[in-house]
Amino acid sequence: MTAGERVVVVGAGVAGLTTAVVLAEAGASVHVIAEQVPGVTSLAAGAMWGPYLVEPKDKVDRWGQRSLEIFRELAEDPATGVRLTGGIEASRTADAPPDWATALPGFRPCERSELPAGFSVGYRFTVPLIDMPTYLDYLLRRLDAAGGTVERRRLASLADAGPAPVIVNCTGLGAQELVPDPDLRAIRGQHVVVTNPGLTEFFSEDTGLSPELLCFYPHGDTAVLGGTAIDGEGDLNTDDKAAAGILARCAEVEPRLAEARVLEHRIGARPTRATVRVEAERRVDGTVVLHNYGHGGAGVTLSWGCAEEAANLLAVDGGDRR
Repeated sequence: MTAGERVVVVGAGVAGLTTAVVLAEAGASVHVIAEQVPGVTSLAAGAMWGPYLVEPKDKVDRWGQRSLEIFRELAEDPATGVRLTGGIEASRTADAPPDWATALPGFRPCERSELPAGFSVGYRFTVPLIDMPTYLDYLLRRLDAAGGTVERRRLASLADAGPAPVIVNCTGLGAQELVPDPDLRAIRGQHVVVTNPGLTEFFSEDTGLSPELLCFYPHGDTAVLGGTAIDGEGDLNTDDKAAAGILARCAEVEPRLAEARVLEHRIGARPTRATVRVEAERRVDGTVVLHNYGHGGAGVTLSWGCAEEAANLLAVDGGDRR
């Protein structure tokens, strides 16, 4: 990639905006095209840093750690929406913590008295919590400051994003049709946003592959409660029954939430495939298409690591461009 080179990033979720920021700050002339700005699935995220059922593990570990480093830096500025927050991840059955958690600050096993009824084990640690509407606005401001531009437009194909020597595909679930990628599928997620009754710590249950999740994340005056993970469903309409289940599960762990006022419902479709796709391909017309999608429920967690990997791939490919 050369200074001032035109790069079109397709998609304005957390993957697209983070990649656009990295490329723009590296000197590229970045133009983002997306139907939704910011992307609705990223807006719906909770969001707590932590690899979530995503592969390949070696790359995910590296991408996640790099993102963790940057989120810790961003947490020093309240305007980013990122905060380092302590809390508990607990399980009703598991006897070992997730491997990514053990190196986090403040990690320790919970005392039995710290666990809600019905839980057999839990672990305390401190981790970045990200208020997604605030954070995505921060990324848009940072992109603008770096000279990037944004266009709201629906594309029929990736080729419609050109002409440009480089097109970056951060379309999430849209890659099903735009690539096309038949290995990509939706996992529907729903969160309920409520008034915060005084929570200062997060709580998350390790539910494994269950479609019913249990978590709550305090963000100042509000709290985000979750959640669901419905494999194969991409409908973005509010499911009142699922919302009632989320509220009931969270209130069972934290009774103060039973009286919290519901402010909104956030629904997204996690773009999921067997492995995250971060790779470059050169098309017959010479256009380089750089793919960065398929992050499942770990889009925020992997965002900075994947964006930097994409930029590095582009730099390598750019050195051999004809």
